[in-house]
Order: sequence, then structure tokens, then C-alpha cells
Amino acid sequence: MTAATRPTPETLLGAILTSLSDDKAEDVVQIDLRGKSEIGDYMVIASGRSTRQVTAIAEKLTERLKADHGISAKVEGKDTGDWVLIDTGDVIVHVFRPEVREFYQLEKMWLTPEGRADAR
Repeated sequence: MTAATRPTPETLLGAILTSLSDDKAEDVVQIDLRGKSEIGDYMVIASGRSTRQVTAIAEKLTERLKADHGISAKVEGKDTGDWVLIDTGDVIVHVFRPEVREFYQLEKMWLTPEGRADAR
């Protein structure tokens, strides 16, 4: 896929949020990284109720991104299902089991100066 046909970060974010919603991901938080980090434009953090659901959410998301947008995302952690990282380049997605998410508290690392996550 060429840069001209690659979806915008906002289009990609919308597709990711829709996929997470369709697969019943819980506590979905989106964080705007523009101007804060070079790792991507957005970060999305979500939870699945079990290792099986975390893995299924990640698999479906990567399948949809490939089929609908031609994006081959980098995926790490799918084998254990505790925390799966999906890197599309523009949007970084973390899918956690609730206990693992609570332990790492990734949202706190990306708080805005106002002291709250830019969650939507």
C-alpha cells in the first residue's frame, strides 16, 4: 500500500475503536499522542475479560486492519494473552487482561498536564 492510499491516523483510529466495540472490549481509552511522542498519533488501551478474549480481540483487529485497510500491524504478546500490543505505525493498541492493566497502569504514563487521561 502506498502512502497516498494509506488511511489517515483518524480513519485508522475509528476502525480500531469500531473493531474493539464489536468484539466487546471493555474500558476502552484513547489517548492523543500528537505533539507528545514520536511513537504514533494515538494510543488505545482496552481490556478483555480473559486471556482467550484478549487474544480474540487482537486477532480480529489485525484481520480487519489487513482486510479493510491493507495494514499489516506488528503484534506482540498474543501467545500469552495477558497483554497484546498491536502497532499500526500511527495507532498503538494495547489489549490487557484487567489485572495486568491495573498492574502496569499504562494510562498514568500518558496523563495530560491537567492530570487526566485524554480519554474519549
